[in-house]
Amino acid sequence: MLMDLPTVVMIEILSRLTIKSIFYCKMVCKLWYLILTSDPLFINMYHLKRSSDFPSILLSINESVRLLVELKVDDSHPIHRAIVLSPMFHLPSPKFSWGNMTLIGSCNGFLCLLSGRRYNIDHRIYISNPILGEYFEVKMPEWEKKIWCVSYAFCFSKASGQFKVLRSVVTKSVGSTEGSELEVNINDVIHWMGCKNNENIYSFNSFTEEVKSLSPPRGLQTPLLGLTLGELGNCLCLSDDSNNQYIDIWWMKEYGIAESWTKQRILKDSIQADIRGVKFIPILLWKYGEILMQRDLGTQLVSYNPKENKFTKVKVYGGSLWSN
Repeated sequence: MLMDLPTVVMIEILSRLTIKSIFYCKMVCKLWYLILTSDPLFINMYHLKRSSDFPSILLSINESVRLLVELKVDDSHPIHRAIVLSPMFHLPSPKFSWGNMTLIGSCNGFLCLLSGRRYNIDHRIYISNPILGEYFEVKMPEWEKKIWCVSYAFCFSKASGQFKVLRSVVTKSVGSTEGSELEVNINDVIHWMGCKNNENIYSFNSFTEEVKSLSPPRGLQTPLLGLTLGELGNCLCLSDDSNNQYIDIWWMKEYGIAESWTKQRILKDSIQADIRGVKFIPILLWKYGEILMQRDLGTQLVSYNPKENKFTKVKVYGGSLWSN
């Protein structure tokens, strides 16, 4: 009988299951529930296997969390299994409407979520484990009268062994100055772009708590706030989709070295005609060197092969599908 196996063997078996199977298994019995929700060996083993064999990504519509997608590669094409996230089972039931539950960041299988709007005094911050459907609310500092809006970031410091929520405040004296969310995490360093008229990229080291500035690429013609900041293959990246003829992706090949910015140009005539006018944002450096991109304000995915200069539609099974 499975229950007669040593606990370590049982954990090894459970850690090989897919995300959807984990949802069901935690309801089998009290023992499995305790293993899946609180056993450090299972948590470490599960995330180790997920990151190597079955990486997962989160997809959203209009910044609202919608799908948890498990990715797997065989010899021919990616296979995607999607789980539609439910606020009643997998995520916190927000005080506000479900459409206002937005993703701040993900780290080691945990999510940091914002309920409400970041310019409202009564918004909430949650840390959630979507695999287990558990969460807790983060106690935040009092909202001062001079605050216009706030931004957040979520990270884990390997050096200190702690999860951290970073809070950035814009005061009313600055006005409605536009800036990016704090969202790009590379080696426990959070990155964001400066406010309007400030052409710099900033970083926050989650361990040393130092703030530094990074120089954007030389020869960059599009204003920095018109680009999308991201991470591909552990490199800081900027995506420029402003031109009708091509997409530029700037890679910082050597972190912190301004001269290491390298531009990769993707001609839009290589994109299939029926999706040529759609804006896609790079989100993941896929196996075999392909770049996985998500449609702006949607859950559709495409995979770009730089060697063949070819785009391929990627279906997300169980979620939003391409029409063909």
